[in-house]
Order: sequence, then C-alpha cells, then structure tokens
Amino acid sequence: MIVRKVMLLGEMAVGKTSIANRLAFDRFGESYKSTIGTDIYVYDVEAPPGDKPFRFLIWDTDGSFEDAMFRSHYMRGAHAAIIVGDLTRRKTLESQLRLAQKFSEELPGRYFSAVLNKNDLRDEIPEDDDWVPEGLRRPFFPVIETSAKSGHNIRQTFQDAAETIARRDL
Repeated sequence: MIVRKVMLLGEMAVGKTSIANRLAFDRFGESYKSTIGTDIYVYDVEAPPGDKPFRFLIWDTDGSFEDAMFRSHYMRGAHAAIIVGDLTRRKTLESQLRLAQKFSEELPGRYFSAVLNKNDLRDEIPEDDDWVPEGLRRPFFPVIETSAKSGHNIRQTFQDAAETIARRDL
C-alpha cells in the first residue's frame, strides 16, 4: 500500500475539518469546534484496477500558522497539500494564493491544489470576475470548487491528488 501525507492548509473556518470529515466519514456537521494544532485523518483512495491501494494521512491544520507553517515540524514529510479557501470570503482566497505560492517554493515538485470550498453558498458570491484572485485563475494551477456540505467534488479532489502523486512517483 502506498501511504502519503497530505496537508490541509488554509485560514480558520474555510472548511478544512468539514472536508476531512466528509472524506473520511462521509458526514457533515453544522457546528465544529476550531481545530487546535493538527488532527489527522486516514482516507483510502479507490485504486483503479491493477494499481496499488493508496492511503492518505490527512493533516488538518488549525489555520493560524500562515507562513510559519513552512518552518514547523508539521510539514516534514508532506507529499502534497490541499489548500482551502472559502468562496464566500475573498480574504481567504488571497491567503490561499499566498499559501500555494509558499508551498510551491518550500516543497518544489510536490502536488498541491487550491480548493474553493462552500460552492453550495454560490448565491452569496458576487458575480464579479475579480472575486477570485487572478493567481488562482492560471491554467497550470489546479483549482477545484467543492462543497463539504453536499460532498460535491470532495472525493474527486483527493482522487486527482492520488493519481498525480502516483504518476510523479512522489
């Protein structure tokens, strides 16, 4: 079995824990306590026929670290990052872009993607194209909209990560 460490990064209250709970337990709760430090979840990705089973150790971080996260022991051994922003709060998307750039600098060649969470609240999102920072709209930058509440694209996000990590042999 292939085991890989994946970091869930992003500001507080963007839905990192909700994503982890939807993925690991297929559930969504309306209320959560803020994560303090890091919680670790296990998720087994469905392997295509003939491929080895793939397990993710998902480190759900508390979001208060910002750039200091990259100097902490939490990042040691990380194979990938799912960097989460809240579609309804532009400030979190700007922070998400900074975290993605920093992850790319600190761990070059490692897989990362930007998850724009809470797309079930689309009616609260301005129609303005400038809402999503330009850096998140580049073609080489993997961006996916999700909803931890409905489960929309949650499993697909981690399936894509597993396929890319396996292909790159990370």
